[in-house]
Amino acid sequence: MHDSTTRRPFRSSPPAQPLSGRLAVAGDKSISHRALMFGALAVGITTIEGLLEGEDVLRTAAAMRLLGAEVDRLGPGDGGGRWRVAGRGVGGLTEPDDVLDMGNSGTAARLICGLLAGHPIFAVMTGDASLRRRPMQRVTDPLAATGAIFTSREGGRLPLAVQGARDALPLDYTLPVASAQVKSACLLAGLCARGTTRIIEPEATRDHSENMLRHFGATVFVEKHGPGGGHGRVIELIGQPELVAAPVVVPGDPSSAAFLAVAALLVPGSSIVIENVGLNPLRAGIFATLNEMGAGISVANARTEGGEPVGDLVVKATALTATDVPADRAPSMIDEYPILAIAAAAARGTTRMRGLAELRVKESDRLAATAALLRAAGVRVEIEGDDLLVHGARSTGAGVIAGGGMVETHMDHRIAMSGLVLGLVAQAGMTVDDAGFIETSFPGFAALVNHAAGASVIVPA
Repeated sequence: MHDSTTRRPFRSSPPAQPLSGRLAVAGDKSISHRALMFGALAVGITTIEGLLEGEDVLRTAAAMRLLGAEVDRLGPGDGGGRWRVAGRGVGGLTEPDDVLDMGNSGTAARLICGLLAGHPIFAVMTGDASLRRRPMQRVTDPLAATGAIFTSREGGRLPLAVQGARDALPLDYTLPVASAQVKSACLLAGLCARGTTRIIEPEATRDHSENMLRHFGATVFVEKHGPGGGHGRVIELIGQPELVAAPVVVPGDPSSAAFLAVAALLVPGSSIVIENVGLNPLRAGIFATLNEMGAGISVANARTEGGEPVGDLVVKATALTATDVPADRAPSMIDEYPILAIAAAAARGTTRMRGLAELRVKESDRLAATAALLRAAGVRVEIEGDDLLVHGARSTGAGVIAGGGMVETHMDHRIAMSGLVLGLVAQAGMTVDDAGFIETSFPGFAALVNHAAGASVIVPA
């Protein structure tokens, strides 16, 4: 586990040759978290292939053990680890005898709030310095309607004490803003409630929870919501189902694949294949946006695995053109804006990314951190309200990204990886102040890029 008191600065520089080869990214983080949680709530033995073995997911595995499930690693597998979860059944989790330490994982912390809310047990949750700064009220406020009691620091911040509801009430909740984490937390709480939990989201968000609930035997109804069918959805879950153990194959994480894809798009002459990537349309906004910018990204070997669309991404270096990214695309690419900003920095024209308020409450204030990252490389960037404007280097007199700066990562793995990708195309390279947090979501990132480059282009500084 990364020690936040010891920084691990890394430096990246342009490779001498194009990126090439067939690459595999680690398992999807969102699906990995959910596979462990739903496995813990199912009756029987759930086997998981390709589980992401980054720090965030390992924290979830440890938390499920503390809550009474048996969670064991069986060995290595394709794209990740092979794991076994012996579940307790819905409502069967037990009171932990220690604090649940979620490290840097906001996803795990928020989803487990929902899981705890429906069980009549007491638990205390904490995290690292970054997670303890992030507000939890947008989850705990709606969950309190189940009858659970949440006690936290000012602003709803960790550490957080939870007394779960003895007889959880079903929720009928309209999300004020689109959030897959809040939706999933409410659905997890609804599993233990008698009756139907109903969630309305203004914009469709990633539906891994709904897909996996069905995979384990729950009854879930989904309908479009809003004028003329709208972009929103109504999700209804019938409470107190018996979830039955089912095998889960975790596809490659599209958020991780995005970093490799942008690197290959920007390093001249590159051509790579990223194998076995999850392509759920509610997660694939980054690839749609890059293709609007003229990217050479295509899908080969398209298929469906465990209810999730999967394929191999074929990526070739391309000269990109700026675009205007609509606000309603944010739910499908909320974690990918920092790396999209790197692509925009190398494009021709000014890219505007609209409606990024959600980025202000991620691992860091990602909106401010992304702007600072680009400025450290000499890229012109502006924040207008909740919009980010990036002036591409190919539109300036210099036509190149100068680089040479130090990126303040603010303990945010995606800012760290974005800074290192930027260094691959900046004249003077880039340095990030701490790359240790990359292991939370993409273990082996630097080694994979170095392999594709045929040289050590990302190294300790």
